[in-house]
Amino acid sequence: MKPGTIRAWTWVHKWSSLVSTAFLMMLCITGLPLVFTHELDHLLLEESWAPANPDGPRLNLDQVLSTALARHPGDVPAFMSFDEDRPVVNVTSRAPDAPEGQFNFQPIDQTSGDAAPLVAGHPVMEFILQLHTDMFLGLGGMLFLGVMGLLLVAALVSGVVLYAPFMRRLPFGTVRAGKAARTRWLDYHNLLGVVTVAWVLVVGVTGVVNTLAVPIIAYWKDTALKELTQAYDSPAPPSGRSSLDAAVERAKEALPGMTLQFVAFPGSSYSTDHHYAVFFHGDTPLTEHLTTPALIDARTGELAAVTPAPWYVKTLSLSQPLHFGDYGGMPLKILWAILDIITIIVLGSGIYLWLAKGRAKKAAA
Repeated sequence: MKPGTIRAWTWVHKWSSLVSTAFLMMLCITGLPLVFTHELDHLLLEESWAPANPDGPRLNLDQVLSTALARHPGDVPAFMSFDEDRPVVNVTSRAPDAPEGQFNFQPIDQTSGDAAPLVAGHPVMEFILQLHTDMFLGLGGMLFLGVMGLLLVAALVSGVVLYAPFMRRLPFGTVRAGKAARTRWLDYHNLLGVVTVAWVLVVGVTGVVNTLAVPIIAYWKDTALKELTQAYDSPAPPSGRSSLDAAVERAKEALPGMTLQFVAFPGSSYSTDHHYAVFFHGDTPLTEHLTTPALIDARTGELAAVTPAPWYVKTLSLSQPLHFGDYGGMPLKILWAILDIITIIVLGSGIYLWLAKGRAKKAAA
């Protein structure tokens, strides 16, 4: 490799690392507990609740919806989701004049219609997740962290390119233990960086994809879902909608063998103005993260379409659990945590090497 080319790649590696390191360090530190979110929430939160009539009949979805809306008169339903491990239906609604993003969330015991306790993450874990996701800055924060992820990719690629010429006189994995501290840390930095490069690249790329969740969903709604509204002149009025329970049963017939995940009501962000969007997922570690909606005509209750998510939505759905190692149970999570700690060491050693180089230059001057 020519000296000029090496200097160019060195410049890319130096500045892409320096600009992004502080934010990447924050993401690695906050990401470590997030790998074990489910386990920590289970440990930190008390979950002592039982349904009122565990062996009795369950309310149908229309009754659950009526119960929820009766507690918030005037609200418009937005979503309905279903707990996997307890007979609870969660109804999300909002007042027509409510500010954007303000909803009423009601967990309802399907065996009685009583209010069920809200199952939410521990406040500390929620804080860490928000910091990791957007630094409490909303979409702007998400996109900014996406740019930091792209700089990480640039640092990784340039680091791999530079590894061969800088280490060509040494066997792979050499750590010169007898040399000065800066030389030893340089060897550790290079070794740990090249060993974990594939994992860091996967986590970095999936992280960038996750930061684009809002525009990806918006694009999906404005393109693929919008095509289904062309046959309608006006939204279906709430009072004229068909049975929700019948709509869900019709969707189950169209997608047998899949698990009901949630329902998006007409006019919500995951549906059209004219359909119930009934979302299902698979039952394997891979397919449980892939959703398929069945659109049911909100006026007639007839199946309008089964619309598998386009490739970019599938990419988003798969990248979110892969980013946190949520595919292979505890062994994969432990591996993710170990690699995360190694990455923190790589980032920390990079900062040390930059500072030590600066001090060496001053001493020489």
